[in-house]
Amino acid sequence: MKQALVWWSFVNSSSYSPEEVMSAARQIGYDAMEMMQPEQIPSVKEHGLDVALLIGHDSLTDGMNNPENHDRIASELSAKIKIAAENDVPVLCCFSGNRRFGLSDIKGAEHCAEILARMAPEAEAAGVTLCMELLNSRRDHAGYQCDNTPWGVHVCKMVDSPAVKLLYDVYHMQIQEGDLIRTISENIEWIGHFHTGGNPGRNDIDATQEIYYPAVARAINDSGYTGYVSHEFRPKGDTIEAATLAYEVFDI
Repeated sequence: MKQALVWWSFVNSSSYSPEEVMSAARQIGYDAMEMMQPEQIPSVKEHGLDVALLIGHDSLTDGMNNPENHDRIASELSAKIKIAAENDVPVLCCFSGNRRFGLSDIKGAEHCAEILARMAPEAEAAGVTLCMELLNSRRDHAGYQCDNTPWGVHVCKMVDSPAVKLLYDVYHMQIQEGDLIRTISENIEWIGHFHTGGNPGRNDIDATQEIYYPAVARAINDSGYTGYVSHEFRPKGDTIEAATLAYEVFDI
């Protein structure tokens, strides 16, 4: 299984330098880093690592469910699709945005599908997948609209493009809906990327938190999924030790 480390949680909050984290990641067996700024891509490549994902457009809260944002988001996605294609980045992360007064889930889904359908041909031609991220609205992202798998799948089905899928964040979906293994197994065709994190606390995926990640890892592996699993948690202790233990959980 291909594994990556998320930049903000393993580099920005680490006592190690970026170079030390990347060198250790390569030694451990990681394939990639993700969510860095485009100008940091050359450094990642120099350490023998690929880039698994980039953020596709600005604003998590003011996102695709508002038609007034569509021209801005289209411009931002076009620029990022070009960068992704030039650097063999397979996934761009997209955000539904927050619910607004008078915006139903049905209408919000239609607005998201509209902009994703508009950008899908460009993404397909570049070999890039646009993944709308599933985030919990119960605790971390109050009001976020793409907060459950059925809603996200509905958007993907409306677009009906191989270049439009979901980013399934295990931490967020444990908080929001649970039933992780069954949900992953039944919807794997619509999932283009995974994030991990321990709940509660968004810390290490070890025995101190409530998600049994060995079983989740087996379910993802058994589904035939071939994309990246990226670890997006804040290590409680030593960064490199946490990265090593996380890698071992998914090294199946």
